[in-house]
Amino acid sequence: MIRYRSTNCAAPAADLREALMRGQAPDRGLYLPERFPTLDVHTRRSFAEREYADIATQVLAPYTEGLLAPDELAELCRQAYDFPVPLEPVRDEDRVYILRLDRGPTASFKDFAARWMARVLSRLVARSGRPLTILTATSGDTGSAVASAFHRVPGIRVVVLFPREEVSDRQRRQMTTLGDNIRTVALNGKFDDCQALVKQAFADPALEGLNLSSANSINVGRLLPQSVYYFYAAARVAGPEQAVDVVVPSGNFGNMMGAVIARLMGLPVRRLVVPVNRNDEFPRYLATGRYEKVVPSRACLSNAMNVGHPSNLARLIAVYGGWMDETGRICQEPDLAAMRRDLYSVSVSDDETRAAIRQAWERHRLLLEPHGAVAWWGFQLYRRETSARPVPTVVLETAHPAKFPEEIERLLGFRPEEPAALKALDHLPESCDTLEPRYEQFRDYLLALPRP
Repeated sequence: MIRYRSTNCAAPAADLREALMRGQAPDRGLYLPERFPTLDVHTRRSFAEREYADIATQVLAPYTEGLLAPDELAELCRQAYDFPVPLEPVRDEDRVYILRLDRGPTASFKDFAARWMARVLSRLVARSGRPLTILTATSGDTGSAVASAFHRVPGIRVVVLFPREEVSDRQRRQMTTLGDNIRTVALNGKFDDCQALVKQAFADPALEGLNLSSANSINVGRLLPQSVYYFYAAARVAGPEQAVDVVVPSGNFGNMMGAVIARLMGLPVRRLVVPVNRNDEFPRYLATGRYEKVVPSRACLSNAMNVGHPSNLARLIAVYGGWMDETGRICQEPDLAAMRRDLYSVSVSDDETRAAIRQAWERHRLLLEPHGAVAWWGFQLYRRETSARPVPTVVLETAHPAKFPEEIERLLGFRPEEPAALKALDHLPESCDTLEPRYEQFRDYLLALPRP
C-alpha cells in the first residue's frame, strides 16, 4: 500500500485516507506519494481502445489500494466521468492535438479532480460519521468545480474563498448560486491572500473541531485523478513507447503536477511545456536558479492562473530532490539541470494571449479561451526556440470559451455557444459573504458557521 509523505519532511507518513481528510500535512507541507507505480507498455497500449472511466480505474487503483475495493473504485470513476473528453487534431498542423477538458458540468478541467474527490470523501465521511468542512481558495475555476461536485453531499460543508475583483461573472455565478451546503466568500484581496488564509486555518488548533480538509490542489486527491487524462490523450495520439510533448497552462501548478505524476508512472513525456501568464516566478526560476514570489500577484486575462506563489512548486522541487517550504523558501536545491531538461516555461502577456486567440481562429478555426490561448502561444514559442524534432503534441484547453463571452466577442466578432449549465446561471439568485484578508476575521467566520 502506498504511503504519503510531507514535502516538509517533519510529519509522519500517512495513508491515503488521512492525506485526503487532512489536505495539508501537520507540518504545513504537502503530501506526495512515497513511490509511483509504473504502468507497463502492455497496459498503456490497452488504453487506446478503452473508455476514460476505465483508464481512470486502472491508473488510480494502486493509489487507492486499501481504501477502496476495485469494484467500488470502478463504479466511482464511472459516476465521475460521465461526460465526453474530446481530443481534436488541429487543422493544418502535423500531429498537434487539443485536449478539451471543458465538457464537465462546470466547463473546466477542475471537474475531473473535484468530482472524483467528492465521491471518495463522501464515502469516507459516511464511514466515519464525522462531518467535514472543506476550505477551498480559487482564482477562477476550482471553486465552481468543487462547489458543484460537493453540492448537497451529506455531512460535508464547503467554504470557497475567491478574490472579489478577479473572477469572471460566469465563474462567480457558478459558485454563488448553489446555496445549501456551499458557502462562498468574496475576499477583498488576491488569490494568494485566499490561499494563505486556507493554509493558516489548517494549522490553527482552534479550528480542529471543524474537521477541516481541502479540495485545492494542495490536496493530493486533486493531483492523482489529474494524471489520468495524460495517459488517455497519449494513448490516442502516439504508440505506447513513443514520446509526446505536453503543453499545460499553469497557475497553481496542480495540473502540471498531474503530468509529472504520469511521467513518473512511465508515460513517455519528452518535454513538459508550462506556459504561465505575467505571474512569471517559475520561468524566472528556471532561467536564473533564484526563486522570487510575485507579490502581489498580477491580474491577467487568464484569471485562473493569477498565482504569485504556486503551492505545487513544493511538490515539483521535491520530485527533483530539493525542499521548498510553505513560504516559498528553497531550503535544499533541486536538480535544476534535470528540471531544465524536462520542463520548458515562458511568460505570456495579455496582448500575446489575445493574439493567440485571434491567430488560432484565423489560421486553424481553433476556438480558444484565455487559458488555452496562453498554452497555444507558449507552444509556438517552444517550437521556435528549440530545435528538437517534432513529436505528437497535446495542448490542454482547460476552460470552455463560453466562460469568457465578452472577450471572445471583442476579438472574434461572435459569442461562443453556451453549454446548458452556463445558460441557467443568469436566472439564479446569488448568495455570498465578503471578508477582508485578515486571518482573525476569517477564523471567527468559520467558528460562527452552523455545523454541517
